[in-house]
Amino acid sequence: MKASMRRKGAGLVSLAAIAALAMPVAGQAQSTGYDGAGAGMGSGGQGASDVSPGKSSRSDRRGGRGGGKRVDIVPYIEVDQIVTAELSPGSDVMTYTQAAVGVDAAISGRNNGASVSLRYERQFGWGKRARDGDAISGIARGYTTIVPGVTFEAGGLATQANVGNGGSALVGSGVNDKYKTSIYSVYAGPSVTTRAGDLDVSANYRAGFTKVEQSDGFRANSGTGAADVFDKSVTQMADVQAGFAPGTVLPVGVGAAGTFYQEDMSNLDQRARDMQARALVTVPVSRTVQVVGAIGYEDVEISSRDAVRDEDGIPVVGSDGRYVTDKSGPRELAYDVSGLIWDVAVMWRPSRRTSLSAHVGRRYGSTSFGGTLAYAPNDRTQLSVSVYDNVGGFGGQLNRAIDQLPDDFEVVRDPITGDLRGCVASLDGSNCFSSALGSVRSAFFRARGVSASYSMKVGRLNAGLGLGYDRRNFFAARNTVLASAAGVVDENYWLAAFLGGELGRDAGWSTNIYANWISSNDPLVGDVNGYGASASYYRMFTPRLRGTLAVGIDGATRDAPAIDDFWTASALAGLRYSF
Repeated sequence: MKASMRRKGAGLVSLAAIAALAMPVAGQAQSTGYDGAGAGMGSGGQGASDVSPGKSSRSDRRGGRGGGKRVDIVPYIEVDQIVTAELSPGSDVMTYTQAAVGVDAAISGRNNGASVSLRYERQFGWGKRARDGDAISGIARGYTTIVPGVTFEAGGLATQANVGNGGSALVGSGVNDKYKTSIYSVYAGPSVTTRAGDLDVSANYRAGFTKVEQSDGFRANSGTGAADVFDKSVTQMADVQAGFAPGTVLPVGVGAAGTFYQEDMSNLDQRARDMQARALVTVPVSRTVQVVGAIGYEDVEISSRDAVRDEDGIPVVGSDGRYVTDKSGPRELAYDVSGLIWDVAVMWRPSRRTSLSAHVGRRYGSTSFGGTLAYAPNDRTQLSVSVYDNVGGFGGQLNRAIDQLPDDFEVVRDPITGDLRGCVASLDGSNCFSSALGSVRSAFFRARGVSASYSMKVGRLNAGLGLGYDRRNFFAARNTVLASAAGVVDENYWLAAFLGGELGRDAGWSTNIYANWISSNDPLVGDVNGYGASASYYRMFTPRLRGTLAVGIDGATRDAPAIDDFWTASALAGLRYSF
């Protein structure tokens, strides 16, 4: 990465001031078809594209870079000594030696941009109870310009979460936790923008793949109900829009848009398909305000097959711990909504530092609303709020989240385990993907939620606070083994706070806390809460050699009488050499 990163060493941790606050919902939002259907508001604004809830244009995110080219690639090796003390329910003390190799890279220019952080680590346990283990974690996001107006974009994520109680997932905590499982997600696709006279045209296509490496031991915990955990899915998302800006052919802007979303899941051959088309009218109210009205048609359908059953009617579970799909059986509908949809949206952009959008309408057979607020009064302070509403599955949520990340960022990792902390930090804006990881049930769902974040920098100190709420209402065919998931509602409240800074040119410190409160109305599944805090200090011994000391505490409480609360405290001393 940057030369300053090599000098400061743990600069990735200091950037958590921004990353801990980033909104998870930009990746959760789903296009409403407004994008590009009436650009021209204000001084070079994106017009109606800004009205789309939670979805900013790539041109917005890539602005301000200029034509300079930057290529920073920093591979490293790292050796750490970790001590973990189990505080509850037992009292074991375990020691690990952790060896890791990784690379942090950033490429930016006029026509290309990418950020990559990839890490492989191997843990060697000392003693019989400290188990060996390894993990791959990383995140990547980038684009390249093929010809003017045509770009190809791609991204990927590898992370870990602690999965238990009915599929609830907490982003990695503790060392070698027995509930930890790996999650992988990748996507790629082209984006096209062009102009035919006064007609603006744009289109996007994304194909993605997501995999959860979940063993059968996690399908159910003692004393709680079983949940069919997500296995893998293929996702396709596409949208196209064309429109005339206000003042070109008419005093108002006019346009048309269409979107397509399909996710095919391996669990019981589930499929979600969402297609919509709509006409749009953009009315400029003033130099800074515009209203967009849309009306159209939408068809949403979710279906699956049943599991193979034995002679007693008991569903058959395969060697991978998941239900065996009866491919000879008919598809059963879990959700089927079609008909007229409408939407009214308002966009207010008084300056480059302030943007507010809000929309309300009818979608998915009921009222739908959302919006975004971005306020940055200066270069050291930022406030963001977002409200979202969409239908999809676990894989689709992750693909959306990765696609919405900026392409110029620095990753934030746990100072002890090296796991991703669910956020990236970026000068182009921050974002998180942690809400997409709240539940790994295999059933499709409607996700609605809100998040807010505030960050500031004063002198050498960085500080911030972020919080959010995610609600998932699950759909399942009642004539299948997934019937018990129909109507289940999982809710996830999350919070993150940070304070850190530099100690001269060659040292620094950081502290952070996080919390997740996950609840469900499933009577067989208890609530689960996750908490954690860490503090670290780093010092550069040479321009390439960094030393780090860190301490942390992590815990999980579960509302089930047969499951004890789990708390651990950890400490790390390590060295990293960057090439």
